This record gives sequence, C-alpha cells and structure tokens, in this order.
Amino acid sequence: MNTATLPLTEHEFLIEGMTCASCVTRVEKTLKAVAGVNDVSVNLATERATVRAVGAAPADLVAAVDKAGYRATPFEDGGAATQPATSKGEPWWPVALAAALSLPLVLPMIGMLFGADWMINGWLQLALATPVQFWLGARFYKAGWKAVRAGAGNMDLLVALGTSAGYGLSLYLLFKHAEHGTPHLYFEASAVIVTLVLLGKWLESRAKRQTTAAIAALNALKPEVARVRMAYGDVDVPMARVKVGDTVVVRPGERIPVDGVVTIGSSQVDESLITGESLPVAKHAGDKVTGGAVNAEGLLLVETTAVGAESTLSRIVRMVESAQAKKAPIQRVVDRVSAVFVPVVLVIAAITLLGWGVATGDWEQAILNAVAVLVIACPCALGLATPTAIMAGTGVAARHGILIKDAEALEVAHRIDTVAFDKTGTLTEGKPQLVSAVPAVGHEAHLLSWGAAIQAGSEHPLARAVMNAAKEANVPTLSAAKVSAVPGRGMSAEVQGRALRLGSPRYMQELGVDTSALAEPSRRLQDEGRTVSWLADVTHAPVLVGMLAFGDAPKASAITAVKSLQALGIRTVMVTGDNRGSAMVVGNVLGIDHIEAEVLPADKAAIVNRLKEGGHSVAMVGDGINDAPALAAADVGIAMSTGTDVAMHAAGITLMRGDPALVADAIDISRRTYRKIRQNLFWAFAYNVIGIPLAAAGLLNPVVAGAAMALSSVSVVSNALLLRRWRAGA
Repeated sequence: MNTATLPLTEHEFLIEGMTCASCVTRVEKTLKAVAGVNDVSVNLATERATVRAVGAAPADLVAAVDKAGYRATPFEDGGAATQPATSKGEPWWPVALAAALSLPLVLPMIGMLFGADWMINGWLQLALATPVQFWLGARFYKAGWKAVRAGAGNMDLLVALGTSAGYGLSLYLLFKHAEHGTPHLYFEASAVIVTLVLLGKWLESRAKRQTTAAIAALNALKPEVARVRMAYGDVDVPMARVKVGDTVVVRPGERIPVDGVVTIGSSQVDESLITGESLPVAKHAGDKVTGGAVNAEGLLLVETTAVGAESTLSRIVRMVESAQAKKAPIQRVVDRVSAVFVPVVLVIAAITLLGWGVATGDWEQAILNAVAVLVIACPCALGLATPTAIMAGTGVAARHGILIKDAEALEVAHRIDTVAFDKTGTLTEGKPQLVSAVPAVGHEAHLLSWGAAIQAGSEHPLARAVMNAAKEANVPTLSAAKVSAVPGRGMSAEVQGRALRLGSPRYMQELGVDTSALAEPSRRLQDEGRTVSWLADVTHAPVLVGMLAFGDAPKASAITAVKSLQALGIRTVMVTGDNRGSAMVVGNVLGIDHIEAEVLPADKAAIVNRLKEGGHSVAMVGDGINDAPALAAADVGIAMSTGTDVAMHAAGITLMRGDPALVADAIDISRRTYRKIRQNLFWAFAYNVIGIPLAAAGLLNPVVAGAAMALSSVSVVSNALLLRRWRAGA
C-alpha cells in the first residue's frame, strides 16, 4: 500500500487497565511502534488515547494495546462512551471487605498503644490476610505480570512486589517459629497496604468522575424526542429521525431539541448551561435558537438547521472532550520522568534490601524497608497531576460559556500579558447604523440608492446598515452588476451603467478620488467616532458622489472587560480597520492602552507578530473572517461564537456569548489551572522525593507508606477539583 497518498487520520480509543504514569508511557510507546503512526497522546485521567496515523488500521492499534497488557475500545463520538472508563466507578465492596478482613490484623497494633495484648493466632492472621492478598489484590498481580511480560513496570508491579515480600516474610516466620508461639508477623502490613491502595483507587475514581461533570451536564441537555409538526398533526419523533428542515414544536417549559430558527412565536429562552448567560434571552421569529436551551414561556415553532453531531451542543461536547483528552505541554516533562521512574525505584529497593541485609544482618528489617520503598514510590500522582487539573479547568470554563479547544491553549493562556481586540462586533455591538449620508453631488436619496445597490449582496454589518436606511427612506431599489469585494478597501459594482466604488479613504486615495469637498463634515463625524465610507463614480474621471457615516455603540460589558484585564496586569490593544478618529473615540471610552487603526485584514496578523517579537505573550480576540489570520498568529486565539465559523476554527478558545468580559475570565481560569498543575506536580514529586529516602533509611513503616501513597493520588485529584469552585470576579 502506498501510504504517501493516504490522508492523516485521527483515531480515539478508551484504554482500560492503566493505573499510573508509567502505564501511559508504555501505551504511547506501543502505539508509536505501529507502522503509519505519526503521533500519540494518552491521558491517564480520561483514559483516552488519541492516535494520528497514515494507513494504520484501528484493529492493528487495538491489537498492539492488547499485546501490551491493556484493553483498547474505539471511542464512538456521541455514543455511550462519552465518559472515561472510570465513569462506571470502582466498586466499593472490595474496599469494604478488605477493610473488614484487615481490621483484626491491625487491632493488636492499636492495643499496644494502650498496653493491651490483643495479638491473634498466626494461623488466623494467615487466614485473614490470604484472601486480601490474592483475591482482592489479584488485580495488582495481573496488571504487574502484564507489565513484566511487556518489559516494563508500573504501579501494580510495585504494589504486588512490596505486599508479596511482606506476606512471604510473614509466612516464612510463621512456619519457622510456630512451635515456639506466635512470632511477630507482618501480615497486617501487606493486608493494610492492599486495602489502602484499593481505597485510594476508589476515592480517585470517584473524584475523577467529578472532573467529567461538565460533559455529563452537557450530555443531559440532549432531549431524546422532538415534537415534529406534520401535515396530519404534531408527532413525537426520536431525535435520530429528525431531519434538517423539519418544523419542531417547543412548548413552554420544554427543552429545545434542535438547533434552528424560530418561524412562529416569541418567548424567553434560558441558555445558561450552554452560554453561561444567567438571564433569559428574548427570541422572536427569525432568531436562532440552540438545542439544549429551555423555552421559558411562549410556544415556539422552530425550523431545524442542525441535528445530531452537527448541533451546537454536540460540537461543544466534542470540544470539551478533546481539550480534556489532549496533553498540556508541561505533561511531556512528567512523561519523560515516568519512563524511567519504576526501573529506578526497583533498583533503589534492591539496594535498600542488600544494604540493610549486609550491613545489619537483619534481613527481616531489610525486607520491610525494601517493601516500604516499593509502596511509597507509586507514580499515580505524577500521572494524574496535570490531566485532572486540565479536566477541572476546562469543565468549569465550559459551565461559564468558555470553550477551550485544547489543553495547550489552556496552559499557554496563563502567560498572556497582552490582549489585542478587534473592534467591530468584539468591543462594539457589531450592529452599526447609518447616522449620516452627505452627498457631494445630487441628492441624499440618490446617494442611498446607489449605495444600497452596491451593498445588496453583502453580509457586512455596514452593508446591512445601508440597506436598512434605504428601506426606511423608501428609496428605489436598483440592481447592480459586476459586484465584487476589494479586500480591506471596499466594494466595486456597475449601477445604471456607472462604474461605482464604495469604501475607505485609502481606497479613494488609490483611485485618485478628490474628497476635499467633504473634508470638513468628514473630519467632524470622525471626531465623533463615526466610521466613514466614500462613494465614487469612476466611469470616466474619478468623481466623488458622497459620504456615508456609521455609528456603532460599545458593548455594555466592554469597559468591564478592559478593566478586568488591566486588573490582572494585562495590557490591552485595539486593532481595527476603522479610521483613527472612530477608533480613538471607542478606545478612549473603554480605556484601551494602545490603538492600531486603519489596519488592513492582512496586516492584523503582522501586528500580532510584532507584539510577540517585542517579548509579549499575545491573545487575539476577534469574530470575523478577516480576524482568522491574527487569531492563528497569536499565542492564544479567542473567538466570539457570535462571529464566523472560520474565526472559531482558527482560535484555541471560543466564547459562547458575545461578551468580551469572558476574556479576563478565560485567562483567570487558565492561571488558576496552571497554579493547580504546579501544586499537584510539587506534591506528587514531594511524596516521592521525601518518602523514598525515608523508606530506604528505615524510617517509614510499610503501612504508613501505603497510606501516604494512596493519599498522594487522592490529594492531587481533590486539589484539582477545587477549581470547580471558581466564580467570575472571585
């Protein structure tokens, strides 16, 4: 097969059986060894593997994972597998049973604190410890054996070796000294370690499920049926059978089942779980609605525009899942450490055993110290430190209307020190109105009529303003030919046999149009913050026809957005194609630190690159097609969902409502998430850096080591879950 002609394909799998960072490393190495695989990313917290390959069959990838000792299941988008395998949860009964069997073994230790002798018979200790070791703890032997067969090591191997050593030592002492009474045995250490590890895995599983609460909440918004209006009446139809173009009936209090456009009716719609907007939004005929939102009061008829995987809700779920499944850059450092971690621990345990045994001759104590080394050195916490924080951070962001496309965007955003904003539609309402039409020749109606003819086919906000003004003024509708856009400058067309040009002052200058006749009103309008477009007739010699002035009010939350960013120590920049007068008025009202005006779309990316070259970490915020290059050039691109799909594809972060105040929230969440990652990594390393030397020095009891190991994983996940308490402005 010629793979050169095959496309790069992305496959996702749920991976079962991973217990620590070393498992992640082994699964990645195994998948990378498959022919055609370009890149692999495995996430311990979500138990997902993302594989990008050319020509590699999913069956080959599954077989490779199975051979390495794990189980891979293709991830079905939108199916039941929208949660990690741990969503089913670790069963609680093995923990409870292990605790019940271990308690009698621990009671003598407790009795010693009070001077009581509660020691039980050695054979009874054996009877209690054996099912804990080999039945309830069988999972460690199975996974550890698979690791050995694959020529690697993992947490399960460390636990299996450590507890087996303690159990074996106790068994040896029991048979050797049984006739002289019950010797001091260590069955309680092995049984309690198994119990504590099982408890830790159960608590960890429970906590990890909470990190996926955002996805669970979003999935819960998907109705199972929709009421579709047919020729013979309204019929409840399963969502899988609803088609684009169907008219769906949504009663008051019901959840809107599809993305669509309201055709009949008006109501208040609660979109809070999708956009993070707490207040209901008024919807009338012609307005778009999103599946999953709640219709509060009126009956709505909605024409379906998207269903299933193409719906906004499904795309949101995919984006959050993708962000949670992918690795942050800092995780690569952890992966490199994890790759050598278990072999190093095994060497340290062997040195501890031989060192104590040879130096003291007390091989009993030597085995216990080696057991403590093996048990304390669990790399679970290392593997969970980053992904659990990423999952919690992306989850809380999604609940507040901020969609983070990948973990890298979330991590990089914490470094942002400069935010560049587009103006129209980002800081302003994006709904400009024509406030003045000043003819240089002829009448105002003539100017409006020609302007409307040129703009008739355009979706640009200024074009809609001209069309609305012409409609209100009842000017005649003219048809235009040879209509074309001139990027960054304006429009050209033929109307009534005349070659007309409509656009910016720069466009007029390039065409050789003299605009001095309207210089004074133009200057006055621009000083008032108006955007000015010029209309010229270039059929023969270029002649100025007139001037159109537009006004666009700043968004109510724009001032708050700028102040919030400045409170975080972030510099704000406005990059706009509008004239300097208009840009300065808006910029001064909002308190923008620096303004770049009259910028061509192609030059926006150059300005972002210039800011980056100046040593700044830059986020670009925009909503239009012309913002896409700048969004891609920035360290982090932030797009408004009220804008174009092109902008959202180019951005790493999407704001689900057109509120620029969410930019500061996104950066704040990123900073707090990164802080949690660093805290988690510190504690994960600290447990091992402090615990392993103590265990090797004989200062750490194996039971205490087991408790510390279990606590390390739980504390890392619990610390990450504190991110769920995040509130805007808190």
